[in-house]
Amino acid sequence: MIEQSPLWMRWGGMVAAGGIRAWMSTVDCRALFYDPSVDAIHPTTRPRIYVFWHEYLLLPLYLRGHCNLTMLLSKHRDADLLYRLAFHMGFKCVRGSTYGGATEALLELSRAGRHLHMAITPDGPRGPRRRLAQGPIFLASRLQLPIVPFGIGIDRPWRAPSWDRFAIPRPGSRARAVVGPEIMVPPGLDRDGLERRRQGVELLLNQLTDDAEAWAISGEQRTGALPISRQGLLIDENAAQPKLALALAPDTRRSRRVAG
Repeated sequence: MIEQSPLWMRWGGMVAAGGIRAWMSTVDCRALFYDPSVDAIHPTTRPRIYVFWHEYLLLPLYLRGHCNLTMLLSKHRDADLLYRLAFHMGFKCVRGSTYGGATEALLELSRAGRHLHMAITPDGPRGPRRRLAQGPIFLASRLQLPIVPFGIGIDRPWRAPSWDRFAIPRPGSRARAVVGPEIMVPPGLDRDGLERRRQGVELLLNQLTDDAEAWAISGEQRTGALPISRQGLLIDENAAQPKLALALAPDTRRSRRVAG
C-alpha cells in the first residue's frame, strides 16, 4: 500500500513524477482516434479497458493522470517505485500480473471496473514483448466492457536494455498515438474462444503501434490528428472527422462484437 512504502520511495516517486512531467512537456504529442469519444478525459457511464504495450508506458502515464483510471502493476519489488510514481501521476493501482497474484488482481480489477477505466500493459511485466496476455480479454468478456487498443510510437527514442526495450523520448521529439475502436468481447467464452479474440486484439494493437511508430518517425501531417496535452484534449471543431490510416479487420469495427 502507498502509506506502507518506505520514506525514500515516497519521496522518490514524487520526485520522479515531477521529472517526468517536466521532461515529457517538451514532447510534441498528437493522436488519431477512430472515435474521439473513447478518450478517458470524456465523462462516461461505461468504463473501458485501455491496452497498450509496456515499452510505451510513459506517454499515457504523463497524459492521462486524474482521468478515473486504475492501472495493473506487477507485485514484484521492481514495480514498487512505479507504483508510487503512478500514484503521484494520478492513477489508482492494482498489484498483480499473469505470473503472480493473477486471481486476486483480476477480482480487484473486476470491482474497480464497475466505476473506473482500466489501463493494462498486456505484455507486462516480463513479456514476451508485444505479446498480449489473455487477462484483458477475460475481463472484457466477464465484465462486458469494451477494449480500446492504444498504439503508441515515438520518434527515435532512447531504448533501455530491458525485455521490452522501454522507450524514453528525446527532449523535443515527436510522440504519436493511433487509438483504435471499441472492441466488445462476447460473454461466456471458452478457452478457445478467448484465445481467438486474444489473437485478434494482439494483431490490431501491433498494427496500430506500427502505424503510430511510422507516423512519429515521418513527422507527416495527418487529417484529423489532434494535439494532446496533459489531462486535456485540444480539439479543432473545424477539423475533418479523424480516420485511421490503416484498414481495420472486419471483426474489429467500432461497437461491434469480435467475430469468432
